[in-house]
Amino acid sequence: MGSPAASGSATVGNEANERTADIAHTDPATEESRTDEGPRRLPATEESRTEESRTDEGPRRLPAARRRRQLLEVALGSFAASGYHATSMEGIADSAEVSKPVLYQHFGSKAELFRELIDQVGTDLLGAVTAAAAAEEDPYSRVLAGFRSYFGFVGGQPAAFTLLFDSGARQSPEFSAAVRSVEARIAGTIGELIEVDIDPSHRELLAFGIVGLAETTSRMWLERRGGSPAGGAADRSEGDLMARRLADLVWAGLRALPGSRPDR
Repeated sequence: MGSPAASGSATVGNEANERTADIAHTDPATEESRTDEGPRRLPATEESRTEESRTDEGPRRLPAARRRRQLLEVALGSFAASGYHATSMEGIADSAEVSKPVLYQHFGSKAELFRELIDQVGTDLLGAVTAAAAAEEDPYSRVLAGFRSYFGFVGGQPAAFTLLFDSGARQSPEFSAAVRSVEARIAGTIGELIEVDIDPSHRELLAFGIVGLAETTSRMWLERRGGSPAGGAADRSEGDLMARRLADLVWAGLRALPGSRPDR
């Protein structure tokens, strides 16, 4: 029985060989053409270029940018439902109704696809929380708006939250750094909203504590909705209620800190 390192290398090698074999048999209607030296890759960045996918009515063509967005959406659902290791590029291609070569033309490997999803979901979540908090003027309203936006994101896009925080990515050496980066970016934004006279390390500690509070509560919320974190959208009123309760908890703690503003 081989060592874990040898096993991991074999997995990467198999995926690379599989990708090479798929590209070598690409249909002329896809993004590749052949030369005397073998397959030749054509640029995949043109908005106007189209690609075929399979439908009951026959081939369906999409511009490359739309195809990429579609592949990301399909991959997000697959990873959230099955986890990284149990999800295959072949399965994603089948769900998206495209050939594997088309999928590989957009994403060179499963790991590359997964990392892009982590970054995209993290950026979307951070943007939503930041915009909501920045739209409010008083400190308590910013705390409440931040939690509302966070739970609104989780309830509306449970698959995105699951991929980021509950798909095993945190425990994977390959992706844990990407997940920690997302958490650090969110904590950094929250820290800037804490208007109290404390040192930077204290502020950072509180910011990460608030991130952990929201993340753990979200996981409990999705699991109690039926045991399937990747299920459909949740009732928005549930998220609003949780947001207010956690905002009250956090605000009570912040008001007790030195230099805090007592107004609400």
